[in-house]
Order: sequence, then structure tokens, then C-alpha cells
Amino acid sequence: MELKYIWTNGNDEIFKHFYLITEKYYSAIVGGEDKRKAFIPYNLSSSVEIVLIVLCDNTPVACSVLKKYSEHDVEIKRVWVEPDYRRNHIAKHMMSCLESKAKELGFQRMILQTREIMTDAFDLYLSLGYSRIDNYTPYDKLDGAICLAKNI
Repeated sequence: MELKYIWTNGNDEIFKHFYLITEKYYSAIVGGEDKRKAFIPYNLSSSVEIVLIVLCDNTPVACSVLKKYSEHDVEIKRVWVEPDYRRNHIAKHMMSCLESKAKELGFQRMILQTREIMTDAFDLYLSLGYSRIDNYTPYDKLDGAICLAKNI
């Protein structure tokens, strides 16, 4: 399995495909898009400037995003690995790439929002040194949201 990591942006066609998949997934786990409507504007693909796409033998299999939150904090979003490619440490490698890119860009802390029901993601973040923090805006108003952070 040969993995290739490509940096792009939210206008990338591969990312747009993953964006639609993740939108459907996130809506399903919260009980429908209506329960996420207030948060969708914070997650538009066109507003994303830093996207990481992973190809496996030239097939797109994963994505993740960095989004500036403040001068010191960068938010991790849309960490996704296609189901057939999970359990190959792709998400762990993407997280390492994201942290390196964030350092290179001068950020001091990585932040993210997840949910406890996303046990694989939650466990991954904890294993990588992320710690629970108070929910930041806009997730301070989202039931079931958990926010994590890691100084880099």
C-alpha cells in the first residue's frame, strides 16, 4: 500500500467529494441535518484553505483540514478515512502531518471538536496527547460536543 499525501484547499474536487460524505455522516450521527443547521456555516468547504488528501495507490482514501481559529490556535476538521482503509494508521499519520503544518505556519495549539459517540476518533485524539478543554464557540452551544486541544 503506497500512500501519498497532498496539500490542497477546499475547492479541490476530491475534497468536495469527501466534504459531502462527511456532511451526510455528521448529520446521520446527530439525527438529521436540522440538528446541525446552526453549525453548517462554520464548516463550508469553500472557506477551507488548508486540506490534506491521502491517496492510496492513487485512490483518494482520506482527508483532513486545518482552519485558522485565532492567531495562536488552528482547528482540525474533517478527519475522515474511507471505511475500507481504516485500521491502517492513516488518521494517525494525517494528524502528524497536520501538526507539522500547523507548527510551520506558526500556530501554537491545535483544537478540535468531536463527539463521544465517535469512539475511534475520540480514542485516537487522546492517544495523541489531546486533552479535553471547555467547548469553544460555536460548539459551546452544541449538545454532545466535546472539544480537545494540544499544544504544539
